[in-house]
Amino acid sequence: MGVIFVGIGGILGAVTRFGLGKYMSQRTSSSFPVGTFVINISGAVLLGFISGVCPRGSLYLLFGEGFLGAYTTFSTFMYEGFRLIKKRERLNFYLYFLFSLIFGVSGFAAGFGIAGLIKFI
Repeated sequence: MGVIFVGIGGILGAVTRFGLGKYMSQRTSSSFPVGTFVINISGAVLLGFISGVCPRGSLYLLFGEGFLGAYTTFSTFMYEGFRLIKKRERLNFYLYFLFSLIFGVSGFAAGFGIAGLIKFI
């Protein structure tokens, strides 16, 4: 049954990422990969929250493993970083990687912290 939850979540996450990525890329003219950045950071926050609320079970498989596993994307993160290097946009490359790391870890921690606060309410 777990595979089904991960599969359904993965389909929904991939479609959401595709739609949001397209929407954001049409609205920005910057070479900085804003869409992937926003998707990955929001995914980190949501994964922190989900991990704090339901660290195991069907909901985690559906949302944490499935949806957020497909919604966030390490391969696109690497591709866009490499593309910035090829275009000789070193500042954008360093900012993209540094901010992704800092905001990703901080976002996960914030989501996890919010989940902890909700448990006490």
